[in-house]
Amino acid sequence: MSRFVEVADRVLVLREPLLAVNVTLVLGDGEALLVDTLSTARQAAELATAVRAVTGDPLTLVNTHHHFDHCFGNATLAADPPRPIWAHELAAAALRDEPDRLRQEAYAELRDGRPELAAELPDTMLLAPTHTVHTEATLDIGGRQVLLRHPGHGHTDADLVVQVPDADLLVAGDLVEQGGPPAFEDSYPLQWPDTLAELLRWTTADTVVVPGHGDPVDADFVRAQHAQLVELAWLIRAGHTGGAPPERIVADAPFPARPALIAVRRGYAELDGTAG
Repeated sequence: MSRFVEVADRVLVLREPLLAVNVTLVLGDGEALLVDTLSTARQAAELATAVRAVTGDPLTLVNTHHHFDHCFGNATLAADPPRPIWAHELAAAALRDEPDRLRQEAYAELRDGRPELAAELPDTMLLAPTHTVHTEATLDIGGRQVLLRHPGHGHTDADLVVQVPDADLLVAGDLVEQGGPPAFEDSYPLQWPDTLAELLRWTTADTVVVPGHGDPVDADFVRAQHAQLVELAWLIRAGHTGGAPPERIVADAPFPARPALIAVRRGYAELDGTAG
């Protein structure tokens, strides 16, 4: 497991090496906040060791969304002793009501490319968040204000952004991706541009943005990704209006073929009113 590196005042980021997932640690006076918990009990135990190398203070946890690589470590990090876990209300509901589905989807995603990690999933207990956010919540983490915000539908219908105003830092989860193209499997590609525009309203020229995967970025990077998502949404709407098959739209998309095809199909479903 990697170690935590400070990227802003008393805010540290650890990048898990296998999937390049970012975990963020916010230090207050006598308390700390941990954003995301990785994929399995083993990964979470290694993450706990990395956290304790930085701080022994009690933790509050946040899940940016309900995908396996951001929350399947909850039970290891928050069950004993019990610690609060925050998430969007829909992410909490998925973890509470559909753990088997989430495990099965994660296994299907990993079994070919990461079989050793996939093999750990059946034995990973999922722990649902204890506190939920509809639109916004404010936490006091040892005297530091931390804002949890749901800017709208994008990567999923349940994305949370974590803002640390006194450090001018924003944890974007998978609404922003630096380590690869955005993932569209559960996305709302026609709404994602507006959601990212809302997120950009919370940034300055100096804001450090922690993406779900990859290196921390700045607002200019987010604006560039927003422009790509705007272009993609326009292509989807034009293609749907013209009756073009999704495969025809992919050639002009600003993302690689596989994620672009998933995005176009998701966008067509949004326009048809069948998006899940």
